[in-house]
Amino acid sequence: MAELKPQGAVSKMLNAAWVRPFLFLVFIVVAWDLAIRLFRIPAYQIPAPADVVAVLRTEWPELLRQSWPTTYATVCGFLLSALFGIPVAMLIAGSKTVESYVYPLLVFSQSVPKIAIAPLFVVWFGFGIIPKVISASLLGFFPVVVSAVQGFKSVDPDMVDLARAMQGSRFRVFLAVNLPHALPAIFSGLKVSVTLAVVGAVVGEFVGSNSGIGYVMQRSIGTFDLPTMFAALVILALLGVILFWIVDRIEKLVIPWHVSQREDVIFAS
Repeated sequence: MAELKPQGAVSKMLNAAWVRPFLFLVFIVVAWDLAIRLFRIPAYQIPAPADVVAVLRTEWPELLRQSWPTTYATVCGFLLSALFGIPVAMLIAGSKTVESYVYPLLVFSQSVPKIAIAPLFVVWFGFGIIPKVISASLLGFFPVVVSAVQGFKSVDPDMVDLARAMQGSRFRVFLAVNLPHALPAIFSGLKVSVTLAVVGAVVGEFVGSNSGIGYVMQRSIGTFDLPTMFAALVILALLGVILFWIVDRIEKLVIPWHVSQREDVIFAS
């Protein structure tokens, strides 16, 4: 018989999803500060946490303004990677011929550093938002395809045959069997993709931009303003966490029936 394990108020608070990462983050910041003090690391190499916090407090409006172009490029690139990645995965999983032609080329494309081809996007599309969106979509495309292919290929053939035996059309069988079974793997790829899209957007801003968090970081490196650079890294980390959380919430709404979305249950005899 399954029953929920009783928990006290303090234990329940410590087991909250946000508390443990926060406590670990506090531990990292304290260790960071102690390491600087113990080893006497100069500020031009690693800034103190207090200096980074001071920049976040004083420059927050500017950092927030610069984060909007990065967020826009990230979201657009992520949506493009999902829009094209899932249909490509369906083709690869559904056809051995397509897989033999396309899949090796996708794997080969991942060995090409995106920072090396990002300048080409600036040459072709200028210094606007398009190169950043393309760079973000390229980094997020491969995880979506790989995870979705794995999800579609893991569908039980007996379930598909049973659905077709019940006079189900190909489209209805896909909606009733293939797609629901592949959704957990698809969302796993989407969660990886959305964090990589942040990296892709910043890569595009490094190459050619006069706005965005990548531009702030590049400007800070040029002037050796390390506190501002670390503050920009904090903004990027927050952006990645927020976007990951949004995709995770959507996953819980779309596939609440999956075992990964159930509450922890303790089985007692």
